[in-house]
Amino acid sequence: MQRISADKWYEVRRLADDVTAIGEPYIQEFYRCNIWHVRGRDRDMLVDSGMGVVSLREWVPVVTERDLIAVASHTHFDHIGCHHEFECRAVHAAEADLLANPTRQNTLADPYVTDEIFDALPPEPYCSACYAVKRAPATRILQDGDVIDLGDRVFEVIHTPGHSPGGIALWEARTATLFSGDILYDGPLIEDTYHANAQDYVASMERLLRLPVRIVHGGHFPSFDGARYRQLIRAWLEGKGRIVPPA
Repeated sequence: MQRISADKWYEVRRLADDVTAIGEPYIQEFYRCNIWHVRGRDRDMLVDSGMGVVSLREWVPVVTERDLIAVASHTHFDHIGCHHEFECRAVHAAEADLLANPTRQNTLADPYVTDEIFDALPPEPYCSACYAVKRAPATRILQDGDVIDLGDRVFEVIHTPGHSPGGIALWEARTATLFSGDILYDGPLIEDTYHANAQDYVASMERLLRLPVRIVHGGHFPSFDGARYRQLIRAWLEGKGRIVPPA
């Protein structure tokens, strides 16, 4: 399989509201984590950090321009691969031990990381069988209701267990923007990981439905608007046999 040089590994797109989307286009879409950079007045925020097969700090200048907090929406391999590169790292308490002590098994690298998840491989010496997330102990432990303050922007931490026990979403009420992680995106949701919980998943979705969301930046697949957000959650809950109140 073809190998891609480090300088071509990442794709960077500037969106509205001082949000930058960083992607790894040679990873197949289902496995490709969305990396989100948010500009603040006093500091910036990074939501997730990709697989870590190519350095973010070395090859994506926007993540090194200013003081930055790297937040993990959860601790699966595709979301925390470059967290070790950042001095300030935040994760929910329920997955702090996993961020500090990752293994191929507890990050789901085993069984998912194989050459088949790539359309082209990272530069040498990358090896799928050897791949492992580097430990990145949190410098800040998050709980539900905490806030991440960027100076002129404030994001509330919403604990959204279900996909994983320490999954979080980040909610900016002023702009009605939600960074949803893997609890919700516009694609096939994963509800059967080793530490998923079906009851928690339902409760998280019911809670999210109450937010007056305008735009969603999910853990995978393209961003979408509030109408699609409510449509996706309602359809998912109805599929679980839940009675959803009228809009």
